[in-house]
Amino acid sequence: MTDPSSPTDPLAELRAQVRATTEAAERLAAETAAAREREVPPSGWATPEEQAERQQELQALVALVEALRELVPDELKEQIRDVLRQLLLLARALIDWWVERIDGPAGGEGDHAQEIPID
Repeated sequence: MTDPSSPTDPLAELRAQVRATTEAAERLAAETAAAREREVPPSGWATPEEQAERQQELQALVALVEALRELVPDELKEQIRDVLRQLLLLARALIDWWVERIDGPAGGEGDHAQEIPID
């Protein structure tokens, strides 16, 4: 029961809150829709024609690489593989050397930390 001496009606307040919530939800939905329209599509701003053109260029490049690959003799392919393997091993050795240098010498020779007894 509502108190007639009360200047505000709780039901009217509830209606106002529901109305405000509904309006806020509608504003949020409109802002979200507008933000989605402004977002960059997954393939960028390219038009479908530009996408098709890029795809054709990529296919042509792949076909060219495959044609060149067929022209290379097997001996040269093996030599190229060996050179690439050696370059990768070199890169790995350089990275290992660099990491050792950053971490400091193994065995704690360069450690400056001391154990402090806690009494």
